[in-house]
Amino acid sequence: MNDIGKPNLEIFADTLLDQAKLNQNILVVTSDSRGSGKLVNFGKELPDQIIEVGIAEQNLVGISAGLSAGGKKVFGVSPASFLTARSIEQIKNDICYSNQPVVLVGISAGISYGQLGSTHHSIHDFASLRTFNNISIVAPADNFEASEVIKASVGYNKPLYIRYGKKPMMSIHSSGTNFQIGRAITVSEGEDITLVSTGETVQRAVLAGEILKTKGINPNIISMHTIKPFDNDILIKMAKKSKVLISIEEHSIYGGLGEQCANIIAQNKINLDFKILGIPDEYIVNGSQADVLDHYNMSPEKIAALSAQMLG
Repeated sequence: MNDIGKPNLEIFADTLLDQAKLNQNILVVTSDSRGSGKLVNFGKELPDQIIEVGIAEQNLVGISAGLSAGGKKVFGVSPASFLTARSIEQIKNDICYSNQPVVLVGISAGISYGQLGSTHHSIHDFASLRTFNNISIVAPADNFEASEVIKASVGYNKPLYIRYGKKPMMSIHSSGTNFQIGRAITVSEGEDITLVSTGETVQRAVLAGEILKTKGINPNIISMHTIKPFDNDILIKMAKKSKVLISIEEHSIYGGLGEQCANIIAQNKINLDFKILGIPDEYIVNGSQADVLDHYNMSPEKIAALSAQMLG
């Protein structure tokens, strides 16, 4: 389970190439990002199925919507920070309002760009896109989820946003695990405490769980890969049998996984101790992705220590 695999971004590109070889209707639109999106091989092998628009994210979204309206299955690939900030109006109107089943792929998401700083970080994407009707949002945790969501997206009939990071990821799921957009995956079941996470921070929750087990604490660990539509049922089930719930995300503490968890807990009158771990309301400290997450208390050791402290 703990073997280190490839970066999820590479798995995305490999899986998309395999799917596109089987389906000539699949097109990729990029904004000067075939290199950073690991799509160089795609361009070499399927040059007629990739379109380069240059550094023009708003155009990328509009062109993707138009090709989708013409019957193509379109994957629009661009750095997450720019795709979901510069193109927010086009995503809202051309994709969501127009109901075009485009797959928008945000690469180098979260704080993957590390020391390039806040201009290149996408810690706003969950919050902004969640407010749009008619779009689903997925952040894969490991290579399995990264591949499965692309396979599922080919036949997905509504707008979809997927975010990928750049770091090699630990294998969390076995190949026989069931993946479905909108349904969380229970990584492990335990007692008293629940760790719910999304995207690349799931790995940190799993490692924190291993530390907790050495202390005699067996946590519930949830991979909430889909931020929207949210799996309310699994969260309510785990929260009701827990004394403590901690959410962990590579996103602002505003408008993401944690606030959605708080919403569900409050509206269902579930009484437990709850903590949101994410990026606070400040300009992020400079450093690698690992350094930044560790600084904001999302290292496995700090998650485990907080869990034990809250559990008392």
